[in-house]
Amino acid sequence: MPASLLIGFVLVLSRVSGFFAFIPLPGGKPGPDAVRVVLSLSFTLALYGQWPRVAADASFGWCLVALFSEAALGVALGLLVACLTETFLMMAQVAGMQAGYGYASTIDPTTQADATVMLVVMQLVAGMFFFAMGMDREILRVLARSLEAHPPGWFTPSPASGEAIIHLAAGIFSGAVRLALPVVALLTLVDLALALIGRLNAQLQLVSLAFPAKMLVALVVLAAVAALYPRAYAAGMREAVRLAAHLAGS
Repeated sequence: MPASLLIGFVLVLSRVSGFFAFIPLPGGKPGPDAVRVVLSLSFTLALYGQWPRVAADASFGWCLVALFSEAALGVALGLLVACLTETFLMMAQVAGMQAGYGYASTIDPTTQADATVMLVVMQLVAGMFFFAMGMDREILRVLARSLEAHPPGWFTPSPASGEAIIHLAAGIFSGAVRLALPVVALLTLVDLALALIGRLNAQLQLVSLAFPAKMLVALVVLAAVAALYPRAYAAGMREAVRLAAHLAGS
C-alpha cells in the first residue's frame, strides 16, 4: 500500500472513530467495543473515494497535527449526539430520585455497573430513538459531507466549534427539567398531601405508604407523557443535526 494512501486511511479513520466513540449503541460492554471498531473500519472503507491524497513525503509533525485535528472533529460530532442522549438520562435521574427509584438498582448493560432502574430504561429508550428516528443516517450523512467541506488533514478547530457544543450541552439541563417537571410537580403534591394527612392524624403510619404511592404515581405520569418523548427527541435531533452540519461545514 502506498504511503500516501495509508496516511489518508488513518486520517479518515481518526475522524470516523472519534464520532463512533460517543454514539449510543445498545448492548453489553463487551459488544459495543467490537461493534464500534467494526463500524469505524466499515464506514472508513465506504468513504474510500473521499480519502485525501497526501504527499508521500509529508512530515511526521504535519501528520501528527492532522491526526489530532481529525480526531477533534469526530469527537465534536459524537459529543453532539451524546448531549441529546444525556438529556433523557438526566431526566431519569431527576424523576427517579424524587419517585424513590434510587433504591431499586439493576445492571447497566453498557458499563456492567449498578444503576437505577429508570436510568437504564431511559438509556435504552434514547438508544432506540437514535436508530428508530433516523438520527444515525443524518449524522453519518453530515460526516460524509464533512469530508468534502473539510478534507482530512485540513480541519482547524475554531471557537465556533466549542460554542456549538456548549450551546447544545446547556440544553441538557433545560430539556431534562422540562421532561421531568410533570413527575416532580405531581410527586411534590403527593408529599404535601401525605404530610397534611399525617398532621391531621398522627396515628396513621404513612411512611410505609409513601414509597409505593410515589412510585405508582411516577409510573402513571411517565406513561401519560410518554407520547411526548419522541417529539422532544425529534426537536433535539433537528438542533443537533443543524449544529453538526454547521460544525462540519456542510
